[in-house]
Amino acid sequence: MEITVRIEDCALEVKMERTLPISRRVHSWLSGFARVVRLPIVLVSLLFATVLQASAQDKEALIREALSAAPPEVAKTAIVKNWEGTVLKPGTGAYTCYPTRDSMKERGKMSMCLDKTWQAWADAWQNKKPFKANEVGIAYMLAGDVGSSNTDPYADAPTSNNQWVEPGPHLMVIAPNPAALEGISTDPYNGGPFVMWKGTPYVHIMVPVGKRPDAKR
Repeated sequence: MEITVRIEDCALEVKMERTLPISRRVHSWLSGFARVVRLPIVLVSLLFATVLQASAQDKEALIREALSAAPPEVAKTAIVKNWEGTVLKPGTGAYTCYPTRDSMKERGKMSMCLDKTWQAWADAWQNKKPFKANEVGIAYMLAGDVGSSNTDPYADAPTSNNQWVEPGPHLMVIAPNPAALEGISTDPYNGGPFVMWKGTPYVHIMVPVGKRPDAKR
């Protein structure tokens, strides 16, 4: 019995001596693999956090740009949306403010704040649909804009005869009856309010309220 026990003990010892180094190697390999796998996860997490932070900063910049078009009291309660209709900031007021449309960003900033009549107008104008106002509408562009033709709703650059104008800070008025605008000048350089896009469904009054860029006929 003593001999058997010693042989079994020796066999056990040999087995353990052979097994332990293998276990150590496996554990070492698994630890190294875990470190390798964990590194990309950390990098992805950092990248994701950076993207989220950049997105939040972009959103805040768009909100600030949109609200720059409105008087302070209007801006306090205004809804802010992008031009795809996504709400960037909820609000309880009667106005919805928009940052510059992507298609216009190369020309400069053209943020605006619109009441419900002007929102219907904007939809019709963008989609080249008929438009008829049912009530007076007022919109604000107090941050100014980069200019537009006074005669062609879809011109994107000045020509020799399209009365290109840069009105500076201004508000805009829609009247339900376009005939009521007959007594207002269509000359954008007359020094006061003027009618823009007369003879089209998108006719409205432009009312400059701040310093205008140098007039260039």
